[in-house]
Amino acid sequence: MVNVGEFAFLRFAWTNSKMAAVEAENPLHGQISCGSLLQQLQQIWDEVGEGDEERDQMLLQLEQECLDVYKRKVDQAVKSRANLLHKLANARVELTNLLSSLGEKTYIGIPDKTSGTIKEQLAAIDPALKKLWKQKDERIKEFSDVQSQIQKISAEINGSGEQVDSPAVDESDLSVRKLDGFQAQLQDLQKEKSERLHKVLEFVSTIHDLCAVLGMDFFTTVSEVHPSLNDSRGMQSKSISNDTLSRLAKTVLALKEDKKQRLKKLQELATQLIDLWNLMDTPEEDRSLFDHVTCNISVSVDEVTIPGALALDLIEQAEVEVERLDQLKASRMKEIAFKRQAELEDIFTSAHIEIDTEAVRENILALIDSGKVEPVELLADMDNQIAKAKEEALSRKDILEKVEKWMLTCEEESWLEDYNRDDNRYNASRGAHLNLKRAEKARILVNKIPALVDGLVAKTRAWEKDRGVTFTYDGVPLLAMLDEYSLLRQDREEEKKRLRGQKKFSEQVSKEQEQPIFGSTPSPARQISTKKVVGPQANGGANGSTGRRLSLNAHQNGSRSINRDVKRDTRPVAPVNYVAISKDDAAASNVSGTEHTPSTP
Repeated sequence: MVNVGEFAFLRFAWTNSKMAAVEAENPLHGQISCGSLLQQLQQIWDEVGEGDEERDQMLLQLEQECLDVYKRKVDQAVKSRANLLHKLANARVELTNLLSSLGEKTYIGIPDKTSGTIKEQLAAIDPALKKLWKQKDERIKEFSDVQSQIQKISAEINGSGEQVDSPAVDESDLSVRKLDGFQAQLQDLQKEKSERLHKVLEFVSTIHDLCAVLGMDFFTTVSEVHPSLNDSRGMQSKSISNDTLSRLAKTVLALKEDKKQRLKKLQELATQLIDLWNLMDTPEEDRSLFDHVTCNISVSVDEVTIPGALALDLIEQAEVEVERLDQLKASRMKEIAFKRQAELEDIFTSAHIEIDTEAVRENILALIDSGKVEPVELLADMDNQIAKAKEEALSRKDILEKVEKWMLTCEEESWLEDYNRDDNRYNASRGAHLNLKRAEKARILVNKIPALVDGLVAKTRAWEKDRGVTFTYDGVPLLAMLDEYSLLRQDREEEKKRLRGQKKFSEQVSKEQEQPIFGSTPSPARQISTKKVVGPQANGGANGSTGRRLSLNAHQNGSRSINRDVKRDTRPVAPVNYVAISKDDAAASNVSGTEHTPSTP
């Protein structure tokens, strides 16, 4: 049996031999080793003379200390292995979590290695973890960017101007599907933002145009809606919130309504200006000063686009001009009214309609001085009567042209009568050939007189039947004039026949009384001069009398011309007063043309 000391010594020696073998294998190890130290200890013990018991006890102590060291190392190794296994398990769990959060079922970079040492397995999974962590960090950044943009655009749409913190990213779900959902939401918000920005710019452009037309400050107007809309302030982004859009829409509506009201006011002023100008015959150079006002008198609201066309100062300028013309109108009303009356009288004169001019003018003065009739209404009524007078003159134009032709023909007839009585008409005097040509033309015209008179009578009767009044010429019924002329012409023809008979009878008597005495020839009886009958003349009858005195006393003497057409109303036209009057002065205002009874020339 080996005792304890020997066993310890042997074990110590074995250990020492192992260490010596290790040292031999590792020559770079230090010179001091366990074996050398044990030999040194034996020598010391030998020199000291230590007994075996002390030596065994010390060797046992060394043994125990060595075992403790090994045990500690083993425990450390166990712990290290456990840590490595835990780390490997954590790595696998982390890998699973990363794949789950990234929405990936598998990862191509992960080796399918479950055998080998723990460190080998860790070394195999570590690169995949690094790649997945990098991918996760990138995915988190993408989520953060997308969510930040979503949060920013949402804040702009909601009108929240406060600076918001970066949104928290839910790392439990970083899948591509969820990221695509956020990106789709971001695209919708970006589209909505673009549409809202487009609407805002449209509103701002409309406000700019309206402010330009109305003469308003554009920057002040848009700044009242939102400061970001004022480009002069250098703000990068514009507000696109619901409140901003609503206020912009209200501003546009208010400006459009203001534009509508201003245009209406300006058109009213332009109408008043034109009426006053026409009333007072304002020259064109004075009217041209307000062309910028009158040019918009008939345009629609949308057609007014010229900057400053509806500015307040322009409207005020037009109001001042209207007020000035109103005051000027009151002082010039009599002059204007008499000018209208003169125009009316000219129409009546050219149409050969007779009115009492003095009575009409006195009535106009009385109406203006009394103030019972508004000047504008008076002039408007006079304009209406002028229009009616023009219409009346137009209806008489055809007949008056024929009357003029008839009168000119009658003048030629009168000249022809004088020419025929001239015994020297065939003498070779100066101008005789011209008179001869005129006589030939006059005979042609005279032969057309009956047809001309008949046509004029027919037209006149048709006119009277259509209008129910008598056609007068300078106050004389035209049909009476034509009847009188026909009677005079008939009397003249009968007188000519009688004279021709007397001449024939005289010549016959002279022949019977003629005696056959050589060289003597009885002279015929002196020819009795024929009676000269001339036709009517324009604004004057035959022998210097006026046309209205053309043989109308035949009506008083029971003339045949009047009895032939007793059913026809021969009352002369009595034109009414063409001036508007009040009811109180109605009886005094009816002014008719004076009826003259012409006498036989």
